[in-house]
Amino acid sequence: MRLLLDECAPRRLKREFTAYEITTVAEAGFKGLKNGSLLRAAEGKFDVLITVDKNILHQQNLAKLPLAIIILSSYSNRFESLLPLIPKTIEALENIEIGKVIVISK
Repeated sequence: MRLLLDECAPRRLKREFTAYEITTVAEAGFKGLKNGSLLRAAEGKFDVLITVDKNILHQQNLAKLPLAIIILSSYSNRFESLLPLIPKTIEALENIEIGKVIVISK
């Protein structure tokens, strides 16, 4: 499974997904792309976008998503705040399907 870590998420989170092929938005060459353009650029190259951007739910036509999205929802976007969400995220990855959006929170 190919994961794309959004640029609004701490890059250090990448280290927590050792069982997966994970690339940051910058590494993929997508830095600066807004949500719609980012999703189109990632189509066919990645299976899941991991983000902390809760607004993506309201900005995109979720019925036509070209990949799955996991939104990490915490009181802060800092690495230390998001780290406790990783076990649930890895669990969600086991059954996630293209076009689905999953919000992970405490």
